[in-house]
Amino acid sequence: MIRVPGDQVNGTESERYVLRDATEDDVNLMLSWRNQEINRQVSKTSHVITAEEHRRWWSAVRQDPARRVLTYLREGVPSGAVTYFDLRLSGPRTGGWGFYLDAEGLAERGETLPAWLEVMREAVDHAFDVLALDRLDGEVLAHNTVVRQMNRRLRFVEGPGRQETHDGREITVIPISLERADRRVR
Repeated sequence: MIRVPGDQVNGTESERYVLRDATEDDVNLMLSWRNQEINRQVSKTSHVITAEEHRRWWSAVRQDPARRVLTYLREGVPSGAVTYFDLRLSGPRTGGWGFYLDAEGLAERGETLPAWLEVMREAVDHAFDVLALDRLDGEVLAHNTVVRQMNRRLRFVEGPGRQETHDGREITVIPISLERADRRVR
């Protein structure tokens, strides 16, 4: 488990948010988050993911040494997932990443913005400090302007967009990357 210190409470630290390895107990939660409309709108996969499709994905992830899935806990409540893929942990250490949140649950609690900022920062820190990557890559859909803006704040560099067809829709996918030397350290 990756412990992230929170506020000082009576001289001791409280755990406000944590990234930890995803477990079997998280699988159904992850499926519900992936299928939330707001997450499907900003993902390549825009169709409702079936339980069988999700089980195949989870089985493949668990057996692939080039992939990791972490669960994001906010105030002890599972609130999202961070995925790392195409990890190359020898030579130049590189990998891809993505994340999604329990948008509905966080909105109900009025925690969407702080959770979104935290999970992005923590995912980047995990990539460089725990996985020890030299470069972190990803993708963002062109119409996801809010995430693109945050990516720039975190110093990701966008590459040229490319047109792709997924689930019967044309989308523009923009590659992003962040070099270890360029990351914003807190």
